[in-house]
Amino acid sequence: MKKSIYIIGACCLLTMGCDKKLDQVDPNNLTNEGYYTTKEQAYGAVTAIYNGLITDGTYQRSLPGLQDSRGDDFAGDSPWGDLELTGQFIIPTTSGPVEWIWRDLYIVVNRANQALENVGKYSNDVLPAAEKDRLIGQAHFLRGFAYFTLATNFKTVPVITSSAQSASDFYPATASEETLWNQIYTDLAAAQAKLPVSYANVTGLDAGQKGRATKGAATGLLGKAYLYRKDYNKAAAELAKFFSGDLLNVYSLMPNYADNFKDVNENNAESLFEIQFDKTGGTVMNWTGNPSTQWRTAEAFSITYGMEGAGFSDYLPTTWIYNEFKQERTTANKLDPRLLATIASYEPTENSTQAYGRAWFNPQNKIYPRKYTYDGQGVAAEVVEGGINYRILRFADVLLMYAEALNELNRTAEAYPFIQRVRSRAGLPDLATTKPGLSQAAMRNQIAHERALEFSIEGQRIHDIIRWGWLYDAAKLAELKAHDKDFNTWTPGNEYLPIPQRELDVNKNLKPNPAN
Repeated sequence: MKKSIYIIGACCLLTMGCDKKLDQVDPNNLTNEGYYTTKEQAYGAVTAIYNGLITDGTYQRSLPGLQDSRGDDFAGDSPWGDLELTGQFIIPTTSGPVEWIWRDLYIVVNRANQALENVGKYSNDVLPAAEKDRLIGQAHFLRGFAYFTLATNFKTVPVITSSAQSASDFYPATASEETLWNQIYTDLAAAQAKLPVSYANVTGLDAGQKGRATKGAATGLLGKAYLYRKDYNKAAAELAKFFSGDLLNVYSLMPNYADNFKDVNENNAESLFEIQFDKTGGTVMNWTGNPSTQWRTAEAFSITYGMEGAGFSDYLPTTWIYNEFKQERTTANKLDPRLLATIASYEPTENSTQAYGRAWFNPQNKIYPRKYTYDGQGVAAEVVEGGINYRILRFADVLLMYAEALNELNRTAEAYPFIQRVRSRAGLPDLATTKPGLSQAAMRNQIAHERALEFSIEGQRIHDIIRWGWLYDAAKLAELKAHDKDFNTWTPGNEYLPIPQRELDVNKNLKPNPAN
């Protein structure tokens, strides 16, 4: 949905037909009609969808920061006004990073649409049915994931499922929330039906490849989509699939929590889906646009999150989340190990007296992000172009989401063991012993606490806050303001990112959202 496309569409409408000179085939690029002929091209079309997730507007830099900064666990600390204002819920509708997020997610949608329209046309002689199904399944998953991300960040957006170049495609209307979420369900269910549990034993060009979407990724995200819409019966039904059938014992928690956020041990047993980054190779940074052989395929969020003197320090953890980690000690009377995996802080009793290989500096009470940075990996300073994969969905999330769905279905007692699996990895005592017989309301608060610790600085907190309705609950809003002063400037509707003003100016069928 680039502006240039809209401008050409406007020309067509105003002149009642485009000048033929504008309707020319670029001799340097293949058209759809000339492209989809070989097996390799079918695979290439789907790989291009994944490439849309490693650009600045998606997970290379902007989206992680603009999601994290709106939570009560993270706050802006940057001279770049957009990063500060987003966390304060007063982001302008002309914000560059917000435009990039919109643009790049629709690049993913467009590429998925093209793949879905063309890969299915292959004969089985050229592309065997099993391979075709896997490619179509991945395209459905990636489109569903893009729409899920658009829905959670912008609330209402156009739903485009065709790449046809008609006037209505140039000026798509805003879809209803029901239409948008039904598209997400449809895409993820289609992906679930076609994707393998793993690529270890498949035959084809994708044999043995890690990082591609799987049945587990589709099932987990579908369960999450239902949970976000408070359809707890369907959410529980999807998430229960991880505890029986062909997904049973496929996933497990990594013994070391910190292994989920480094550039080692990637695509591990806990990971359902992650964005693949690599700091090696290439000469051109992958900010946006059409991928080329010169692309770096690198991430830039690690230097954005890196502490002063080693990175840009564009964001800082809040004192509230730091103290939340200290509410409960482990059974060995130690700090929750997730604290020092998430936050760089001076803790002499825990042998945490260094950051990036050097002695802690004054003042010693300052705290910085550690998750998704190179601190602790023997790196003296942050690297501008890093290779840490961004984890989208972990098995820990499946466990806590399933516990939440069970609690909301008045099956609170059944939720305990799933929560405890996450707590036990952190060395925390048995919740059934320390807090037996919790009511549904009390368990709801406990799960919120568990999620805050497990998923801090993972882009999840603001979406939990929104879906739980805390911003519209006076008592909860007061708590949020106490956690993070940025919530003092929140006003109704501004929990979302605004629809970019440039899009609204060009497309008169596009409606503002509550943040505009």
